[in-house]
Amino acid sequence: MKENNNENAIEVKNISKKFFIPHEKVNTLKGAFVNFVKNILHRNQGEIFNALEGVSFEVKKGEFFGIIGRNGSGKSTLLKILAGIYNPDGGKIKIHGRISPFLELGIGFNPELSGRDNIYLNATVLGLTEKEIDQKFDSIVAFSELERFIDQKLKNYSSGMSVRLAFSVAIHANRDILLMDEVLAVGDSNFQSKCLSEFNRYKDEGKTVILVTHDIGTIQKYCDRAMLLRNGKIEIIGNSEEVGNKYIYQNMSDEEKRIFDEENRLEKIKGNEIIKEQSKEEKIAEITNVEFLDKDGKEKNVFETGESIDIKIDFKINKPVDVINIGIGLHSVTGGQIFGYNTQMDKIIINTNQTNLVLHFNILPLLKGDYSLNVACWGNVEQNHYDFKPNYKILKIFSGGVKNNYRGFFDIEHKWY
Repeated sequence: MKENNNENAIEVKNISKKFFIPHEKVNTLKGAFVNFVKNILHRNQGEIFNALEGVSFEVKKGEFFGIIGRNGSGKSTLLKILAGIYNPDGGKIKIHGRISPFLELGIGFNPELSGRDNIYLNATVLGLTEKEIDQKFDSIVAFSELERFIDQKLKNYSSGMSVRLAFSVAIHANRDILLMDEVLAVGDSNFQSKCLSEFNRYKDEGKTVILVTHDIGTIQKYCDRAMLLRNGKIEIIGNSEEVGNKYIYQNMSDEEKRIFDEENRLEKIKGNEIIKEQSKEEKIAEITNVEFLDKDGKEKNVFETGESIDIKIDFKINKPVDVINIGIGLHSVTGGQIFGYNTQMDKIIINTNQTNLVLHFNILPLLKGDYSLNVACWGNVEQNHYDFKPNYKILKIFSGGVKNNYRGFFDIEHKWY
């Protein structure tokens, strides 16, 4: 049902969508038929996947509305329902205006046709007449910056080129509502900037933009409101800054659990290795454990830019020594040392009766990324390690708001005049 006398562009009430996931692999036509019959008789082994459950929300006309969530949260399924590609299993949807969808790379395109032919094909699918396409053709090609390649077959285009062409067609369709699914994930920074400029133009014209993306910075910077989906359900709808931060903390929690599960798995392996090495010569001193602690003393592996952090190092001295030194080095997993500190350079004397030491950072200004910690202990000569554990621990940093778009490793305090 479509109307034009409503302040809302989209109204979604209690929609749901399920998919059946078979567990049997089908390789033949006969197998497909047998599988089909089994599905009808409900005898096939598989599971029901609830892609969306009880989803309700409204998007106002002229609003820039963001949808975020992890893979499998239901974002793309929701957009396909809004675009009319899927029918919901339950619930109601009202669309007040015409939709121009850009859902997935390749939808509406034929790789065997040229870029020119695909413009006419895709624009026709979006409801433009041949005369309208003729009038807009030069503008579509100019925006995509593909003048030199427009008569090449699409199968010879890079993914970025295909995205530019598809997006250019979509924005020239002159619809009331623009649906965008991860359009900014492919393409260079100049093209992304052009996309965002077009989004703002749409807003200025009173049109509606719905954007699905994993880029929290884009959501928080450009969207009026946002919605966070998780496992097919709405976690929160509201201010884009608030929703973006909720997503960050959700990801931090998920990553924390993943890291702890992985560490538990590795601990079992380490335990077996320790048993095997018990017959070997005992080390003079050794690192036994490292923990990252937050301001409340709680162990974590995932922090946010600017948080305080304690690095607690447990060690054991097995043979009498006069001096013991502890050092750490933090490296980006993509390459490059972030910093390295040790007790010897800082002239810290460790009592040989100690069993642990804490390195405190009041503010850790690291930007988002994964960082690997090396840890070592030695006596008077740093190069002669009693124990060295490379890549012993992974520290993961998330950044929210504008900091999510910063580049490099550090958020250095700064001002513009």
